[in-house]
Amino acid sequence: MLRAISSLFFLAAAGIQAQDGAGVLVVVNRDDPLSRRIGAYYVHKRAVPLSNVCELDLSRNEEIKWSEYERLEEGVATCLGHSGMREKILYIVTTRGVPLKVAGEGSGPGTESCAVDSELCLLYSKMLGVHFPVAGPVGNPFFGKRDEVFRRPNFPIYLVTRLAGYDFAEVKRMIDRSLLARNRGRFVFDMKSSGNDTGDNWLRAAAGLLPKNRVLLDESTEVIYNQTDVIGYAGWGSNDPGRKRRLLGFRWLPGALATEFVSTDGRTFERPPDDWKLTTWKDPAHFFAGSPQSLTADYIREGATGCSGHVYEPYLTATPRPDYLFPAYFQGRNLAESYYLAIPALSWQNIVIGDPLCRIGKAE
Repeated sequence: MLRAISSLFFLAAAGIQAQDGAGVLVVVNRDDPLSRRIGAYYVHKRAVPLSNVCELDLSRNEEIKWSEYERLEEGVATCLGHSGMREKILYIVTTRGVPLKVAGEGSGPGTESCAVDSELCLLYSKMLGVHFPVAGPVGNPFFGKRDEVFRRPNFPIYLVTRLAGYDFAEVKRMIDRSLLARNRGRFVFDMKSSGNDTGDNWLRAAAGLLPKNRVLLDESTEVIYNQTDVIGYAGWGSNDPGRKRRLLGFRWLPGALATEFVSTDGRTFERPPDDWKLTTWKDPAHFFAGSPQSLTADYIREGATGCSGHVYEPYLTATPRPDYLFPAYFQGRNLAESYYLAIPALSWQNIVIGDPLCRIGKAE
């Protein structure tokens, strides 16, 4: 099975168009110094043409209303309308300081609330006149397409990632790590138990699609801490009853990706107090940013090069599938393609943190 799927990945990689800074649009909040600084650093490191920088006057709030999002989207569309950019751009990079999430009406699967980045993925189709419902998720046409190249006209979406962390220094280190990424180290998958849980089955499947000597699969109820040479991690975060520590104590390799089955890990990039601890929904007095759950930014702080997250409740079925994410990355897909190949829905709660062009290449 691994050999057959591997050959499909290499066929896809052979047809990938040139992927460099020319295919990236960088969105910067002109009113936020941190956003401008991150954008400038990334543009320099990835040789992004200055014409690909989209500077907008935006709210500095992480959460905005739909009317504010529509102005943001209109601004990005205007940038993409210049000099045939709509077709040339494959990836959109937002920066910390660009609003993170949209607060809408309703709740549950029909909510209008969503991540700014996930909604921006649909902008290519919107610019062609396609209309989408505001409420609820929209199916991701790239999801599960293991053996297909991400290119036009096959996939009428943008892949949107965000350069964000607790401060500029952490984002800078994340960008630098993306340029040093190599295909070495271990993929660590931490199950809650050896039972028949859907998420645990995905973790088990991911382990089976990678070389055995590159995988650590833990099927116990214990949480894995203090691992070294980690190039990939997936687990349950604070939804694992055994998880008590904010940080895993991992030594992450450059290019390492992380994902977890957690509802609100991408809710904020504000820094918690140093003494803040993971807690439970029964302990609202110790919530941070409205939730007791683990935080995407903590993985970036600790040394991961990319991480996924959720701004509001996505439900398990809409979280990234590790059995798609990590085999794709191992076989040569870049960070953006690996994550979005694994995410079932757009216009939803998912965010992807990291340089979209980061790739680890062939195994050493």
